[in-house]
Amino acid sequence: MNFHIMTLFPEMVMDGLNTSITGRACKQGLINIEAVNIRDFTDEKHGHVDDYPYGGGAGMVMQPMPIYKCYNHIVEKIGNPDKKPKVVYMTPQGRTFNQEIAKEYSTEDDLIILCGHYEGVDERILEMIVDDNISIGDFVLTGGELPAMVVVDAISRLVPGVLNNDVSAQTESFEDGLLEYPQYTRPVEFMGKRVPDVLLSGHHKNIEAYRLEEAVKRTKERRPDMYEKYIETKEKRS
Repeated sequence: MNFHIMTLFPEMVMDGLNTSITGRACKQGLINIEAVNIRDFTDEKHGHVDDYPYGGGAGMVMQPMPIYKCYNHIVEKIGNPDKKPKVVYMTPQGRTFNQEIAKEYSTEDDLIILCGHYEGVDERILEMIVDDNISIGDFVLTGGELPAMVVVDAISRLVPGVLNNDVSAQTESFEDGLLEYPQYTRPVEFMGKRVPDVLLSGHHKNIEAYRLEEAVKRTKERRPDMYEKYIETKEKRS
């Protein structure tokens, strides 16, 4: 899978994503990540890509032409004239990113992510190229780079081979509508607290039952909204 991130701060994006699991996946050729500098596509001699908003107001707005040229550069590089690549704009006005959206995006061959900055982006270019508006939460950041990194990380984990153990992607939080069960490792006893005996028993059926019980309990306590949806879904299936 190929990620193309349109940004004013490519070093910030690549420094973060070239480490850990995503960095290893890139080296193995399982995913490809490129951060394309929007400033490279401006005709302004000082590299400016923003201007004052029409109608007045605080701050600056990113201009449409540099973004349009950057987008066309990526599309030409992809080289598939028969299929428009999906373009996602990171904005607090978008729908909230979740695991289902990550699964949806993980089926794409190419995903273009536009990172806004300043007070936003000229609406006309958004209307022209953007397919989906995505937010990572109800708060405002200085730019779309951190949200873009979050989205790439979450999607990458779903690409076959990226995780050393692909089963872990199927048992993590949100995969079955529940938060993940508690995890333990050595030593068996730490400062008077023991690992639950069932996890030491080697009885896989009992372990699975215990983990499901704990996942349901944890979801009910920490995310009652998720718990209600889980119960509704369970009742519909029964």
